[in-house]
Amino acid sequence: MCGIAGILSFTDVRPEASLLEKMSVPLQRRGPDGGKVFCEGPIGFAHRRLGIIDVDSRADQPFHDEETGNTMAFNGTIYNYRELRSVLKDKGHKFHTESDTEVLLKSYAEWGEKCLNHLIGMFAFAIWDRKKQKMFVARDRIGIKPLYFSHNQKNFLFASNTQSLLASKLVDTDINPIALQYMYTLHAVVPAPYTIFKGIHKLKPAHYLWVDLQGKIEEFQYWSLDAENKHSDWTDADWRDAIEDKLRTAVRRRLLAADVPVGVLLSGGLDSSLIVALAHEEGIKDLQTFSIGFEDQPEEKGSEFEFSDQVVVRYQTNHFKYLIENGQALTRLPEAVSQMAEPLFGQDAIGFYLLSEQVSKQVRVVQSGQGADEVFGGYFWYPQMQESKERDPLLRFSQYYFDRDYPELCDTFAPKFQMDDIVGEYVRDQLTKPYASTYLDQVFRFDTTALIVDDPVKRVDNMTMAHGLEARVPFLDHELVELAASMPEHYKLMHGGKGILKEIARGKIPDSIIDRPKAYFPMPALKYVRGEFYDMMHSALTSEKAKSRGIFNPKYVDRLLNHPESPDNFTRIQGSKLWHSALLEIWLQEVL
Repeated sequence: MCGIAGILSFTDVRPEASLLEKMSVPLQRRGPDGGKVFCEGPIGFAHRRLGIIDVDSRADQPFHDEETGNTMAFNGTIYNYRELRSVLKDKGHKFHTESDTEVLLKSYAEWGEKCLNHLIGMFAFAIWDRKKQKMFVARDRIGIKPLYFSHNQKNFLFASNTQSLLASKLVDTDINPIALQYMYTLHAVVPAPYTIFKGIHKLKPAHYLWVDLQGKIEEFQYWSLDAENKHSDWTDADWRDAIEDKLRTAVRRRLLAADVPVGVLLSGGLDSSLIVALAHEEGIKDLQTFSIGFEDQPEEKGSEFEFSDQVVVRYQTNHFKYLIENGQALTRLPEAVSQMAEPLFGQDAIGFYLLSEQVSKQVRVVQSGQGADEVFGGYFWYPQMQESKERDPLLRFSQYYFDRDYPELCDTFAPKFQMDDIVGEYVRDQLTKPYASTYLDQVFRFDTTALIVDDPVKRVDNMTMAHGLEARVPFLDHELVELAASMPEHYKLMHGGKGILKEIARGKIPDSIIDRPKAYFPMPALKYVRGEFYDMMHSALTSEKAKSRGIFNPKYVDRLLNHPESPDNFTRIQGSKLWHSALLEIWLQEVL
C-alpha cells in the first residue's frame, strides 16, 4: 500500500526527477516509509512506500525487472500473490523478493493485459513496457484504490491523488460543471472519468488504459458485474453457507496477505462485529480492535461503545477505545478536508481521519466493514424503491436518493455552471443495463459498482491513508460481490435489511447488535448547524476567493446562511445543504 505518481512524455523533453519529487510530496502521508523516483527515457515514476508485504528494501518501488526491462509503480495489495507466485515459478519465472509487487510485474510478463483476470485484490498501477514502448495503467474491479490522470499534447500524468497532479502545475484547474451536477445530486459522488477539475480525470473501476508515445490513449473494460439471479435450486441454507464461505475466505485473505499484524475497525455495528467473529474463528489470537466515539450532544449520543464493548468481551480482543472531544472535530476539520482527493460530503470523514491517526500508532493494516450495506441491502431506501409504484426507473430511484431535483440544481449554481440534466440520463442508463433479474438488482449493482466507489470507499481510503494506514474491505471482495449479485433480493431485504448477514451472524455476535436499527457514524459536533461550525461555513462561502470563483448562485447561498436549519436545507441522507456548499469551498481553499 502506498502512493504512486508518474509521467510519460510524448516529446523529446524527458521527465525530470525534480518534477517527480514535487509530485511525490503530496503522497508522503500515504507512504511514510520512504520514497524513490525512477526516470528512464520517456518515463518517470515516483513511489512512496508503506511497508506491509516484504518490508525489505529489495522490494522498494518503482520496481524494475531486469529480465524484461519493464518498470512498475503499484498501489494496493494482491491477496492471492502467494498462489500466483507458485504458478509463475512453475512457468519458469525467477523471483528476487517475497513481494506481491514482483508477482504482479511477473504476471504481466506472463499474461500481458490478461493478468488482470488472475488478480484478487485492490490495486492501481502503471507498467512501462519497454519492448512495446507503451504504458499499461489499470485499476481494480471495484475501484477500491484510486487512480487519477491528466494528459495534454506533451504528457500523460497519473497519481494516487489529485494533490499530486496539482503539484506538477501541468493540469487545468478550471471547475468542471459536469462534476458539480453529479456532486450535488448524488451525495458528492462524481463517477469516473470526471473530477471537479476539467484537467484531471480518474480511471474507471475494472478498466485499463494503453498509452503510447504518440499520445494515443485506449481504454478497455475487463470485468463487469452480472446481476441475474442464479442457483434457482439452492435452499435458504445453501445461500447462507455459500455467502458465509465467501465472506470467511475474504476475511482470511485480508488477514494473511501481510507481514505485519492486521487489526479491525470495530464500530459496534453488524458488519465490523462479524469480521471480528470470523477472524476469531480463523484462529487469530490477540486480535487488535479499535473504536472511536465523540462527546454526547443534548440531541444524541456521540459513541457506540456500549455495542463494540460487547464484541470485545465475547472475543477478548486487544481493544483500543478513543473518546474525542467535540472541539477536535471542528479545529481539525480543515486538516482532514485537505487530505481528501476530492470533496467528500459525508461528515463521518473527520471521524475516520481522527480514528486512523490513533490506530496508525498501533498497526499498519486494518479490516473495515465498508460495502456491506451496498452489497447486502442495508439502507432504508432499498425497500422504499422496491415498494414504489413508480414505473419510470429514474423517478423510482431519484425520489428516494437524489439530494436535489434538476430545477433546484439549476438554482444552486451560477448561470455559467448550469447545463442539461446529465445526471438523470446517466442514472437511467445505469438502471436499464442488461443482465439484471429485477429493478432492485439493478439498483444494487449501480450502488456497488458506481456510487460506493466515490463515497464510502474513497472516504475510507483517503482518511486512513492520510495516516499511513491500509484499510482492507472484505465485503467488497469481488468473488463475494459476484455471488451476492446473483442472490435473490429477498435474502438482502429480509429481517429489516442485510437479512442473510444477520442470519450468518446469529450466534456469533450478540443479538443486541444484530437486532438494533441501522445506525450511522455518530458525529454530533458536525451534525447541527450552529456556533463555530456555522461560523466556519459562513466564512468559507462569503470569502473573496469564493466570490471570485462564482460557483454558487448568491441568492441560494444567502438563503442557506439565513435559514441554516430550515427543513428545506437538509438532505435525506448526509446532512445540511449548507455543509455541502461550504465543504467544496473549504476543500478548494485547502488544495489550490
